[in-house]
Amino acid sequence: MKSKSIYIFVLFVLFACHKQKSNENINDKNLVQDTVLFKQTEKIEKEKVKEFSNERFRKVAVDKLEGDKFRIQGEARVFEATINWSVEDGHYVYNEGFTTATMGAPEWGKFDFTFEIKKSEEIAVLNLVLFEVSAEDGSHNYTLLVPLK
Repeated sequence: MKSKSIYIFVLFVLFACHKQKSNENINDKNLVQDTVLFKQTEKIEKEKVKEFSNERFRKVAVDKLEGDKFRIQGEARVFEATINWSVEDGHYVYNEGFTTATMGAPEWGKFDFTFEIKKSEEIAVLNLVLFEVSAEDGSHNYTLLVPLK
C-alpha cells in the first residue's frame, strides 16, 4: 500500500511539472509576440514625420515627393489666412510664393501646398521659411524655419 501511494505521488509530481513547462512555453510565445509588436511600434515612431510649430504655425510637416517636389501641410493662425513662404539656403532665395489657409486669425486654418525646387549646389541645405507679412510695414513676422531634406 505504501509503495502504491509513493507511485501515485511520483506520477502526480511528474504530471504537475509537465503542466508547468507547457505554460512556460505559452508565456515564451506571448513574450516573443510582445517583443515583435514593440519593435514594430518603435519602427513606426522612427518613420513618423517631424512636425514644426511656433505662435502662428503648428503641425507643419514636409513630405518629399518624387523628384524635386515637396508637399507642405499644417495649420496657421494668420491675418486674412494668407501664408507667405520662401525656399532659401541662407544666401539665396530659390523660390517664393503664398498660399491661403482655410480660416484666418484668430482661428486655426489648415493649409496644404506643393512646390518644386532644384538646388544650385549639391551641398546647399535648403530651408522652407513660413511667415506672415506685417500689414504695417511689410516685414516678415512669426517666421518658421523648416529644413528640407
